[in-house]
Amino acid sequence: MMRQGRSLWTTAFIVATAHSAAAQQPPRPAETPRTVTLSVTEYNRLIDLAARPPQPQTAAPVAAVLSSADLRVRVDRETARGVFAVAGEVLRPGVAKVAVLNGATLVDATIAGRPLPLLAEGTAQTALLPGPGPFTLNLDWGAPLTFAPGKGSFILPALPAGTVRATIDVPSEQADVKLSSGLITRRTTNGGRTIIEATLTPAAPAEVSWSMRDSAPVAAARETRAAADVLTLVTLGESDVRMVALIDVTVMQGEPRTIDLRLPAGYELISISGSTLDGSAQDGATVRLTLRDPAMRRHQFLVSLERPHGGGSFTLDTAFVDVADIQRQRGEVAVEGVGTLDLNAADRDGMHRIDVRELQPALQSLARLPVLAAFRYQRMPNLTPGLTLEAKRFADAGVLAAYAECATATTMITTEGRALTEVVLQLQNRAQPFLKVNLPDSATIVSVEVAGASAKPVLGADGVRVPLLRPGFKPHGSYTVSFVYLHAGTSFAKKGDLQMMLPKMDVPVGEVAWEVFAPESYRLRTTGGNVIEQISADRSIRVQLQPIVNGVRGEVHGRVTDPSGAVLPGVTIELTSGPFKGSAVTNSAGGFVLIGVPSGRVTLTATLAGFSTERREWFFDQSPVRVDFTMRVGQVAETIAVTGETPIVDRQRDLDLEKEASRVVEPSQNVINLQQRAAGVLPIRIDVPKAGTSHKFVKPLVVDQETVVAFNYKRK
Repeated sequence: MMRQGRSLWTTAFIVATAHSAAAQQPPRPAETPRTVTLSVTEYNRLIDLAARPPQPQTAAPVAAVLSSADLRVRVDRETARGVFAVAGEVLRPGVAKVAVLNGATLVDATIAGRPLPLLAEGTAQTALLPGPGPFTLNLDWGAPLTFAPGKGSFILPALPAGTVRATIDVPSEQADVKLSSGLITRRTTNGGRTIIEATLTPAAPAEVSWSMRDSAPVAAARETRAAADVLTLVTLGESDVRMVALIDVTVMQGEPRTIDLRLPAGYELISISGSTLDGSAQDGATVRLTLRDPAMRRHQFLVSLERPHGGGSFTLDTAFVDVADIQRQRGEVAVEGVGTLDLNAADRDGMHRIDVRELQPALQSLARLPVLAAFRYQRMPNLTPGLTLEAKRFADAGVLAAYAECATATTMITTEGRALTEVVLQLQNRAQPFLKVNLPDSATIVSVEVAGASAKPVLGADGVRVPLLRPGFKPHGSYTVSFVYLHAGTSFAKKGDLQMMLPKMDVPVGEVAWEVFAPESYRLRTTGGNVIEQISADRSIRVQLQPIVNGVRGEVHGRVTDPSGAVLPGVTIELTSGPFKGSAVTNSAGGFVLIGVPSGRVTLTATLAGFSTERREWFFDQSPVRVDFTMRVGQVAETIAVTGETPIVDRQRDLDLEKEASRVVEPSQNVINLQQRAAGVLPIRIDVPKAGTSHKFVKPLVVDQETVVAFNYKRK
């Protein structure tokens, strides 16, 4: 019976557990009944979790906090007035009481432009603020001043904020401001007042005090004795004269509070600076300098002046900056000019001409242009040193600031019509900071490199600027500048026309070599443009010319014969390559030599009375070549033109060339490098064509123009 009762109890427990688990599961279709079995331990854990009471929500430990306070205080007459900007946050819902000031007099209090409700609890001021949320309070505060002999002071109230910053403005430039608590971070003087910036101790009052030196009797000053060295740089501009004076004053006796400078007539004061300068005031031709620390024995100032002149050639009588009431003054003067000048400088009143290499290094460092004349002087009593300058200006000649020896362009075209182009310039640059690039419509630059380091392009109102220089880089000789741009284009159809264009650049380029890499699924045929196909140029050279193994670059020579093989002396050979023209006459052996021929499309013409005129055309790449002519008897006006498009060759060679032109041209290393860059480091996404055909072109002497090529394409 006991065993049977235990069995019944176990069966009842399993059934109850199954019903409880089934109640927690989502309803299932009746046709698929299932059961869930739980262990006793898991069942007890679930019962225990269900019996636990819910946890209460965590409340903020305080009702509100003050995060920062910004105090701006100004002292006038017998009161100190200030505006306190206090920022904080209410942490609990409902209205919270926030203590903002203790032991202070508030004139006004606002929050978001509305009056702030306040409670006075003893000496503390408490604000009533709704929460939760941040707040910013504006408190208008005032306090009376306390005076003692030679001292003024007032008390800043305690603010219970995390950080407290204060800006305090007190009268007198000689005030020595002190704080009883906190740290002064900055001290300045301006307009007869002293301004300090400080960080105060939170929740603690601070006494602000300052000395009132102006009210104390001034002690009898000792006689001041000083010497000065004045280094002056005179710059003759196109329409003005600029004068910069570096003044070094050495005090030998006394503690001067001020130093007076006398300015030359006709000049306008631009600026005065110096590490010991506290302020300056101009009265006519005299400028009074106030010193920050009269006890210092040495003071340096930099004075800038300016005056206009008539422009072009002019005559100028000029004096220099003079330090008043000193015992000795020496000076040096350097004269420089903008542009091309012929300068005649006449010295007077103690001025002596010296070699420009004798100038002090400090004065030489001020000059930014070549120094045209140099003088030295020592001021004598009742004499004002000066110069008479006669300047004759010459018109400036244009100078080419930068040019590219060559440009290598590589373009990859995708089947979607997008084109990624890299342009690498081998540059000679003297002073040009940027390259103006007129990109095709809807094209954007994605990468720029200057001498192997990355740089950023600049977008101007009239085009994109590619930097040619970068910080810390000073080019010596030629260097590379490259940029990559992406052109959206239009998707390829089954067949159609396509035009590609390289951007116009504002530097002349000696030669442009352009490789266009097209997808393998399309066949392209060149139909136009202003470029020369590399295959045609190579064909002309191979067919009509013979390379010279031992020769100099830029050399073209050859031999002229008649149809029987006899040499022809006295034949006039004329060579034209763009603006370049050269000529030679064959010698008794029928030979001729031309040296210094530039790269580009070359036309060579042979002329002799009684014989037909013959002409050769090809693309010259500076490699020395030999050109032979065979002239037949004919009329004087008869001309036989042999060009790269119609070479005189035998049939077998012509068939070989046609086969070469029709074969697939493999991409160069430039295409492979651009594929790797597009797949790796460029900040763009583009489907890089992995296989295709290259089309190579050249264009010599590109000056401010686009390089264009037109294709006719068809799907294979």
